[in-house]
Amino acid sequence: MTQRPPLPYDFMPPVPSFTVESNDVRDGQQMSDAQVYNSFGMSGDNISPHLRWHGFPPQTKSFAVTCYDPDAPTGSGFWHMVLLDVPATVTELPAGSVTEGGTGLPEGAFCVRNDYGTRDFGGAAPPAGDAPHRYVFAVHALDLADLKSQGLGPDASPAVAGFNLRFHTIARGMIVPVYGH
Repeated sequence: MTQRPPLPYDFMPPVPSFTVESNDVRDGQQMSDAQVYNSFGMSGDNISPHLRWHGFPPQTKSFAVTCYDPDAPTGSGFWHMVLLDVPATVTELPAGSVTEGGTGLPEGAFCVRNDYGTRDFGGAAPPAGDAPHRYVFAVHALDLADLKSQGLGPDASPAVAGFNLRFHTIARGMIVPVYGH
């Protein structure tokens, strides 16, 4: 049996956790076609799942919401979504809200390019026959109101966003559904 890659936050300093829930995806359970990409040989609906969170520290000033596949056969995983500058007053994202153009996003929030090259949620698209991939939906509680103040904008890479999240995350919640075909 092949050993699975670690989760990305296994390499980060430990922070307190909080609860992330969804009406659309469940921890350890197969995602539906709604969250599957509609390209790369896939024919899903490419809809970002509903997410809500609670139990984060009261000193939280903003959130970042990310989706990462550590099992992608790339040597570096695959970023499916990197949403930044979600106001601290927002604790829920409706299904389908993370789209190109950002019209469904909370005011001030923005996406950086994912590994598909788009600024939105890009659904699951693991190679046929692979063991089910894990999709780490993480909500990061941050100690600053916006990452724009750190020079981040929509053209930042997921790695640069992750670098900044490393130094500003005060708590993190995750839900990790899977997808395979």
